[in-house]
Amino acid sequence: MQAFRSTVRVASQFRPTGLPRLVRGYATEKTYEHLLVSTPKPGVGLVQLNRPKALNALFTPLILELNQALRGFQADQSIGAIVLTGSDRAFAAGADIKEMKDLTFSDAYGQDFIETWSDLVTFLKKPLITAVNGYALGGGCELAMMGDIIYAGPKATFGQPEIKLGVIPGAGGSQRLTKAIGKSRAMETILTGDNISAKQAGEWGLVAKMFETPEECVNGALATAEKIASYSQIAVKACKEVVNKSQDLGIREGVEYERRVFHGLFGSQDQKIGMAAFAAKEKAKWSNK
Repeated sequence: MQAFRSTVRVASQFRPTGLPRLVRGYATEKTYEHLLVSTPKPGVGLVQLNRPKALNALFTPLILELNQALRGFQADQSIGAIVLTGSDRAFAAGADIKEMKDLTFSDAYGQDFIETWSDLVTFLKKPLITAVNGYALGGGCELAMMGDIIYAGPKATFGQPEIKLGVIPGAGGSQRLTKAIGKSRAMETILTGDNISAKQAGEWGLVAKMFETPEECVNGALATAEKIASYSQIAVKACKEVVNKSQDLGIREGVEYERRVFHGLFGSQDQKIGMAAFAAKEKAKWSNK
């Protein structure tokens, strides 16, 4: 992949065929074989999966690059939110079967195969919006659900078709899909291998917003990420933490946990800045401390 030397490029100059046309992109110094990484808006990191010939099928080299790119954005104090997307044909059409078809139990279990695929859920503290166009099947669906917010284009197609391969979802699909759409719908989807259309995903609550074109989907995700990035990073991190904790705790324990985090934010500079600005009818200038 061609290295990006200039600071600012029109994104269409370096997008592969099929990727949504973004307005402008700010190239990073780091280049990847299977990703396009940029900062197209203030405070926003963008990662585009880039295996067009394989419909962005997931395999270990891509996942390792993805974790590296996301860790870079996590460490970058200028980045407040991240968008992950693919092409208009496929967010990620699934896992690359060629990588796994010959594995034995001892290979898969002994080497913790695909454990690194879920690493981003553990280390990524900044909000991640997944903008899904085209296929998000198997590992692609699981990757989309690892995001904090899912946006979908008109032809987005979700599903966990592992049953057709003689296996089950292996990167959290059975757990996250059940929490998102309920046991009955998740059970039907996983046992039949049937796909979920964009319309169904919207109706069932799997996605937060639906858009009429792939470009609107990606740009809508970038706009939301930019809005999130305009707030205190301390408060944003705390919001993500308490919402995620709701998936692990009962309502009583969750409310108590939320209250403790709420109280803790009164020790931050941004709580003082935000409330003083509100009282003075001014725009807050966050310190992110």
